Amino acid sequence: MTLTDFVAILLVLAAGFSYLNHRLLRLPTAIGLMALTLLASLAAIAAGLVFPVIEYQAAAFVRQIDFNRAVLDGMLGFLLFAGSLHVDLGDLMRQRAPVLLLATVGVAVSTVIVGGLTWLVLAWVNVPVSPIHCLLFGALISPTDPIAVLALLQRLGAPKALEVTIAGESLFNDGVGVVVFLGLLGIVSGEHGFAVGRLATIFLREAVGGAAFGLAAGYLTYRLIKSVDNYKLEILLSLALVAGGYGLAHALGLSGPIAMVVAGLLIGNHGRLFAMSPITVQHLYLFWDLVDEVLNAILFVLLGLEVLAVTFTGTYLTAGLLAIPVVLLARLASAGLPVLLLRRHRPVERGMVRILTWGGLRGALSVAMALALPREVAGAPVLERDVILVLTYVVVVFSILVQGLTVGPLARRWLAPAGPPETKTSPGSSP
Repeated sequence: MTLTDFVAILLVLAAGFSYLNHRLLRLPTAIGLMALTLLASLAAIAAGLVFPVIEYQAAAFVRQIDFNRAVLDGMLGFLLFAGSLHVDLGDLMRQRAPVLLLATVGVAVSTVIVGGLTWLVLAWVNVPVSPIHCLLFGALISPTDPIAVLALLQRLGAPKALEVTIAGESLFNDGVGVVVFLGLLGIVSGEHGFAVGRLATIFLREAVGGAAFGLAAGYLTYRLIKSVDNYKLEILLSLALVAGGYGLAHALGLSGPIAMVVAGLLIGNHGRLFAMSPITVQHLYLFWDLVDEVLNAILFVLLGLEVLAVTFTGTYLTAGLLAIPVVLLARLASAGLPVLLLRRHRPVERGMVRILTWGGLRGALSVAMALALPREVAGAPVLERDVILVLTYVVVVFSILVQGLTVGPLARRWLAPAGPPETKTSPGSSP
């Protein structure tokens, strides 16, 4: 099957399920697409009990898709650039403290807590997994994916500061999470040993170097856009920035995700104000909104299809269900600690920790990183890969379907202002 065939099938599935969701379910697009695709995948598995060829062909199709490369080397840069275009730099700077703490300290705290508790849970269910693999799971499951939650919060009229904090954290913790994961992956694959100093060096090189590279690439593109007044050419330049810049950052050993976030912030703020005409702004934003919608549709269809490629066992499924409260507890701690530190110096929005905890959805990036784990090292099979993939998939499905569907009603309650205290009145007196 050719690449064109794969793209055609995925586009047809994305369009068809989007139509069904719009007409029948009316769920947030990301949640509806994953739910419908997951149901279709489970239907194929059920049909396979009677006609094995159906499940075999469906699973064979999914296994031919390199989900890891499609996300990490393909879609991620475009999605992060498109998302950062809409973030107001002034708002982000006003919320820089919570965003920075959540995207760095929060990811580190979550990685350690998830890793430690997962090791205990797996030992309890008699699944032997090394501590370093548990830390890998902690690193890949810590980045959040707020695609569905942000839309809900906007409809609920959530405080602007809370929206910016969630958006900013998700844009930067994707890059930070990938850097931490790759550092730990180097230990597992035998590229280097475990040394805090070495991991810190890798983090600084990729994160700080990625930010500097994104600033330089974004500024060069900004100057090119400013020198012309042709929206078609300017859109093409922005495409070249993402496609070429992401690949070049990766080739230089820098963080492509962080580079694209920084470049998107520069083009979406400085570029929009000083380099683009109103017609260019309109067309460029419409173009990237469309790119964002199409790629997210394909991404969540792929996520629902991946159930056909995951090897489930009763023990692994039990471990996956136990991993859900582990990840939520780690999220509560990793969000609560930065907010606790901030509360001493500035007011914090009502319900912020609860919304950050329950609204911190996990998505396709976590599954992509789990699939990046090697199947074997030095000729020996990596038995931990299958259980980590099951843990990741179960947590992601719960996160999107359960947390994604309930965060709206819960956020309404948490964001509602406290009512005035009731006053007792004596009989016969007017209230």
